[in-house]
Amino acid sequence: MSLPVLTIGREFGSGGRIIARKVAEALQIPFYDRALISMAAEETGLSEDYVRETEQKPTASFLYNLYMSTQNLPISDQVFLAQSDVIRQVAAKGPCVIVGRGADYVLRDQAGCRNLFIHAPLEQRIERARTVYQVAATNYKAFVLREDKRRAVYYSRYTGQVWGKVQNYDLTINSGLGLDTATELICSLAQKEDAHE
Repeated sequence: MSLPVLTIGREFGSGGRIIARKVAEALQIPFYDRALISMAAEETGLSEDYVRETEQKPTASFLYNLYMSTQNLPISDQVFLAQSDVIRQVAAKGPCVIVGRGADYVLRDQAGCRNLFIHAPLEQRIERARTVYQVAATNYKAFVLREDKRRAVYYSRYTGQVWGKVQNYDLTINSGLGLDTATELICSLAQKEDAHE
């Protein structure tokens, strides 16, 4: 049985990264998240810190800039394109778990790819931000919502789609059911005979 490439988008504080890592470990396949930053930095010749910072703050119009010329692209767009190349490269190697960075869109034409989105009740996400991620914030609710907005803007800018919209994914999971339950559901989907078709 051939396992698929799994892309996992997630709301901030939903435990999506934790679930993605657990899935990769359970299926014994590579896990890509922050490693994509290192790989994109290597491809662009930029520092990892600069790529990370640029990834957080994209400029206004990707499509306009793409239309104008690849040589005049803002650094944030160059970083997205480099990360997209890296995502396609790691997906071409075989089954893996890729977290965020619009990977579902980047791999939209690749067969054998399953796109997932993890969400959770806001109260649980706030609590996880405070206790598990140990975010330093005076207003945790505002912080979580701001991070969601940043992800939504990034996703919309580079994909032209709505972040978290159920029609963009093969499966959406409420991690409020439990991180282990979410992990089991994803592993079950990945191990289905037709997952690679």
